[in-house]
Amino acid sequence: MAPPDTRTQILDAAERLFAERGYGGTSVRAITDLAGANLAAVSYHFGSKAELLTEVVRRAIEPITAAQRAGLDRLLARTPDPPVAELVEAFAGPLFDGMPADDEGGARRSRLIVMIISDPAEEMRAWTGPAEDAVRERYLAAFERALPDLSSEELGFRLRGILAVTAVDRVEVYNRHSPADLCPKTGEGARRWAVTFLAAAMSAPPTGT
Repeated sequence: MAPPDTRTQILDAAERLFAERGYGGTSVRAITDLAGANLAAVSYHFGSKAELLTEVVRRAIEPITAAQRAGLDRLLARTPDPPVAELVEAFAGPLFDGMPADDEGGARRSRLIVMIISDPAEEMRAWTGPAEDAVRERYLAAFERALPDLSSEELGFRLRGILAVTAVDRVEVYNRHSPADLCPKTGEGARRWAVTFLAAAMSAPPTGT
């Protein structure tokens, strides 16, 4: 098999370092050193460090977003008002599929998502594009129909909670176990537990004022 090209090597190195150190803690030189590339390669292939981050995150997130969109399409083709548990499964399931805890690549994507949530750098929140925004808005609309008593602000908070809980769980499971201890059944069990827990959290009554 042919070795990765320079652009892919830079993306792989940047994903690892951004996930471990955050945006501010990762220098272009550190990325190119890890990738075995020259310093000018980032400018040539991506333009800037911020644009490289966007490509890194989009590469990691796009398959998850596509699966979330497809899952919602299947639900809506069956009924215009899917129940909460099925909406949670369609939204959270692809996160588990895209971040398997028994795989270093999946754990790295989990760490990257946790870093996106927690990193104060504006660049970490500026990567999203129309595709990601559209999927989020469609899920919010579906959850609003299923949970009409929730305010849009509280509903958005709970939807962000699905992302945070799933990503943190995947990182924690990987960090606590060696890859040899993990198996597909571990992920399947956690996925079922998460859907049960998150569906209950999403369905809780509105918070009193």
